[in-house]
Amino acid sequence: MRNVDDIDRQLLELLQQDATRSYTALGTAVGLSAGAVHERVRKMRERGVIRRTSVDVEPAALGQGVLAFALIDSSVWMGDRAAEFAAIPEVQEAHVVAGSASVLVKVRTSTTARLQDVLRRLYDIQGVSGTKATVVLETFFERPISPLGQ
Repeated sequence: MRNVDDIDRQLLELLQQDATRSYTALGTAVGLSAGAVHERVRKMRERGVIRRTSVDVEPAALGQGVLAFALIDSSVWMGDRAAEFAAIPEVQEAHVVAGSASVLVKVRTSTTARLQDVLRRLYDIQGVSGTKATVVLETFFERPISPLGQ
């Protein structure tokens, strides 16, 4: 990471576990004052190390229990189509990939019928020539990036 020392890495690990921790609690954990921790976190935000703070919501609680990944085949370069993928609200992530497909998308919907509708809308994106969707039956775990290494 750009100019991230061991204390910053510890702070990132703690914030990923619970972003609501106070600067005092964070400071106690890493041996710094609350003010020093606040300044470090502010600088990491400014440098883009911390991109955002968010709440991790259980998708099924909001009626979004169907998770699928779809490989998108195309007849043209898709690297300039990000806005078209982003315009489909059920698409949570979209990645240009190397290999047999051009784009990999992560989709959350309420039902498989809604998933089918999303796949139809993906086909409407100029250059899309096919999709290969895989529906997730169970998620064992999802892991954030570890600032402390592997």
